[in-house]
Amino acid sequence: MKIDLANPAWRQTLPPARTVAADAPVAACAFSRDGTTAAFALGDGCVRILPADITAAAPDAMPAVHGGAVLALVTDPAGDGFVSGGDDGRLLRLGLDGAATELFNKKGKWIEHLAAHRATGAVAASVGKGAVVVNKDGEVREFGPHQSTVADLDFSKDGSRIGCAHYGGVTVWSLGQAPNGGVPPPRRFAWRGSHVALRWSTDGKFIATGTQENDIHVWRMAQATDMRMQGYPAKVKSLSWTADARFLYTSSQPVFTAWPFAGKGPEGKPPLQFGEEGAGLLSVVAAHPAAEFVAGGYDSGELQLGDIKTRRSVVLKMADGSAITCLAWSPDGYKLAVGNERGDLLVVDLRR
Repeated sequence: MKIDLANPAWRQTLPPARTVAADAPVAACAFSRDGTTAAFALGDGCVRILPADITAAAPDAMPAVHGGAVLALVTDPAGDGFVSGGDDGRLLRLGLDGAATELFNKKGKWIEHLAAHRATGAVAASVGKGAVVVNKDGEVREFGPHQSTVADLDFSKDGSRIGCAHYGGVTVWSLGQAPNGGVPPPRRFAWRGSHVALRWSTDGKFIATGTQENDIHVWRMAQATDMRMQGYPAKVKSLSWTADARFLYTSSQPVFTAWPFAGKGPEGKPPLQFGEEGAGLLSVVAAHPAAEFVAGGYDSGELQLGDIKTRRSVVLKMADGSAITCLAWSPDGYKLAVGNERGDLLVVDLRR
């Protein structure tokens, strides 16, 4: 991906983008596996599906698929469309035409967090104090209960385990079968407080969480040792590892903040910080799927693109007072889906 943030064109002109106004806040966004389509989960029960080509006509909104707010959305790892979860307790597979197929239903529970593993085709969902995993064949397995509501979850690199964040730490479940045919006992990583975000590193060596106590916590999987990074002005709700796992980006700072995990890791070292302050705090971060770039959305509505190699950043969208709630890169890394609290749906085209 060839983007030079030192180029005056990048620093003086906002990139082309499609903007569509919806009637409800955006909770999540994602691109289809082939990158041709972007989808946005909305608070009115709708999932809005748009062409990734910003010059193509935007289709009309489709009827609601959930009986309440859509709380989570991921790329379908086993199909062409998406998987959504809502406060109606339903987990749905959505085709590119918006057609919905129910994968799981737990009435009275919220499905607020999803994770997908492309290689295995599995999807994991938080359901109250438990988690469910649906494999590519539609088989459902349940894990838990945990000591509190599952606040986030993620697959290991190879897809053989899921990590669940909750009050008191993280629980890691093996997705294999125990000798007696049941669920193997989990592995627990304890740290006091409420863990509200979780991301497994892209090399599989670390699990990182953001906490209610305005810090992040990281465990080394092999040794089960841990580290704590403090000093955030707000709780850390968004984490993103670089593709090579050398850096962990975190939200809740006024500039891009990346903790180094190459070599001996970040212990005793300050994080790398760069970029222009966006008149607020970063509410969501998303590392590029291949290159050394990172996208960051602010609680002021500003959107920036940062380059950790040159320590530069540029503004992709000006602040408008509506906090950015979600970001998603297209598979080729040239387009960025963006949603905010007001209900603006953006697809930004960086190929210029």
